[in-house]
Amino acid sequence: MSAMQDLARIPKTNPAEILHQRDGIYAPELLAAAILGLDLFSWLAKTPAQAATICGSLGLAERPADVMLTLFCAMGYLEKKTGAFHLTELARDFLVRESPWFVGPYFAQFTDRAVYQGLIQTLRTGKPGRWMGANAEQAWAEAMRDNAFAEQFTGTMDSRGAYVGPVLAANLPLRTSSHLLDIGGGSGIYACCIVARHPHLRATVFERLPVDRVARNWIARRGFAERVEVRAGDMFRDPLPAAADVHLWSNALHDWDEPTVRRLIAKSFAALPPGGLIVVHDKHLDEDKTGPLKTAAHSVLIMAGTEGRFYSTLEMETFLKEAGFASANHRATTLDYSIITAVKP
Repeated sequence: MSAMQDLARIPKTNPAEILHQRDGIYAPELLAAAILGLDLFSWLAKTPAQAATICGSLGLAERPADVMLTLFCAMGYLEKKTGAFHLTELARDFLVRESPWFVGPYFAQFTDRAVYQGLIQTLRTGKPGRWMGANAEQAWAEAMRDNAFAEQFTGTMDSRGAYVGPVLAANLPLRTSSHLLDIGGGSGIYACCIVARHPHLRATVFERLPVDRVARNWIARRGFAERVEVRAGDMFRDPLPAAADVHLWSNALHDWDEPTVRRLIAKSFAALPPGGLIVVHDKHLDEDKTGPLKTAAHSVLIMAGTEGRFYSTLEMETFLKEAGFASANHRATTLDYSIITAVKP
């Protein structure tokens, strides 16, 4: 048995700026696509419009358009007025084709890049492309069925969770809870951090093949195999494991569209006992979806590779209320992450 890893330690420094270099890499490509591929800003200069009108007029799918408009509000290029998107003075000066200071040619080299072309396709179809330019002609969800990709991707997320997990654990109200179910829990890093912080708690990681095997290896390596078990299953098709009075959705809901998120939250509500707690741990946009900028930029990466996006606090709280949960509470944690908790009455 491996020695139990100390998962309560947090370094004195903060890796936010380092991780943002990776998380925001698609945002400049999306800006280029809007300037050159869509000529969005020149169109809005003549016709300020609501999102539905923009989608219909420019032939855009709703989900990627939502991500794009949120990003440009966060960047200070668009502003919302009574539901319509208007150009800011900055955008009118530099992003409109008719302006003498138009910077479109400065972005011309983007148009031959695979990411740029993939974003144009996603904007038109709403369908995700290849994850991070991977060679496999598969979106992220399907690529995760491949053993090598699942191992690599799970390790990627684990490296971030080693910093984020202890902060999450410190912010959870779990004194009266007994068993946590980490749904789509990846390597199990969050479940391990939580039971390390709350020694009375046991946890189960629910993951599909082949990620369940990856999770068992990581959990055993950390020395938590006796307190964190792994159950294999499909969260869409299989019943959620019983006996848990806390459900954790950490970085799992943002991979899916709104109807799917609603369905998954409703599934948690049905499985939890009265008084059970749901925890949504993720990056969340502001209620009006105009920021924060780093979350909006990261949402482009999520939109391009998955079927989802980052949701606002208001959207997520609405999903929880619709499912029957009550007493929703939002709390910031670290690295632009936050938790939204709610209780099954």
